[in-house]
Amino acid sequence: MSGRNFIVLAIIAVFGVLGVSTAAWSHTHHKGGFVKACSLDGVNPAYHPKIFGNPAVAASEYGFLQSRDGTWHVQGNCFGRPMH
Repeated sequence: MSGRNFIVLAIIAVFGVLGVSTAAWSHTHHKGGFVKACSLDGVNPAYHPKIFGNPAVAASEYGFLQSRDGTWHVQGNCFGRPMH
């Protein structure tokens, strides 16, 4: 094997390891994005227990209300709240 072929294979191996480790890290450390006040778009309450585990915080700081069946909704008067 010539020196050039060895270098090419070494570079491919390094990028392969970096790609696999980056993909593994992103799946293990990603706990859901962020929550904007007055918007439930794309929010999974399971990833945000500090907000949705406390209905008082969800209502006062984010404008969310939980119905009797457990579904979360945005308060009707939820406009102009500061973003968290």
